[in-house]
Amino acid sequence: MRFQHSADLWRDFPELVPGVFTAHGITAHHLTGDASVSDRMVPYTETAAKRLAAAGTESELPEIQAWRRAFARMGLKPTQYRCASESLLRRFRKEGALPCLHPLIDLCNAVSIAYAIPVAVFDLSRISGDLEVRRATGEETYLTFSGETEHPAPGEVVFADSEGRAHARRWTNRQSGLSAVRPDTTDVLIVAEALHDTARADVESLVSQLSAELSVFWRATSSPAVLTPSAPRFEVAS
Repeated sequence: MRFQHSADLWRDFPELVPGVFTAHGITAHHLTGDASVSDRMVPYTETAAKRLAAAGTESELPEIQAWRRAFARMGLKPTQYRCASESLLRRFRKEGALPCLHPLIDLCNAVSIAYAIPVAVFDLSRISGDLEVRRATGEETYLTFSGETEHPAPGEVVFADSEGRAHARRWTNRQSGLSAVRPDTTDVLIVAEALHDTARADVESLVSQLSAELSVFWRATSSPAVLTPSAPRFEVAS
């Protein structure tokens, strides 16, 4: 399996910096180490809280502003369709905590708000063939968390597999229920994407740190890769 962004997205968003890696042997409970996932989340949520206090709101963070500009360029209203990290930060600012869903997702969400960078997690067993971030043709199918099937509009940026199933809509806005992490998930693909001025250094730090965190609780992660227009593909080992 390969993961990549389409050539036209690289052309239209040359500032894009994607980081990607896989993790295997995931369970609904961590397998190794004495620390708990909730303990490890604390430094990240504290970082997010400090950044929000200094900025005032998540919309003032440069990482979020960059995604808002990208959404506007895609014809989306930034306050109607928020990238995943902005939605998490908004909820965290209002409620003072993140929801508990699954230890892997909880940890990824905490890292996401610390960096203000969207982090997507896909169950590899639910993806058919390759996965590409590209503009939709309008023929793709998308499964909502409530079980309804939607068809993304032509031109919308989606994460599409080889069978035309969209695993995320509106780029970093909304993941599919089809490949969401569930209790029986064991192998995942993790993708972080940023567009701001220091995106390269921040994404490198994020995927390196998150990969190391996951290795504490589960068995193995792949070496993180940061993709570029000249090296746009990530090969997922079978």
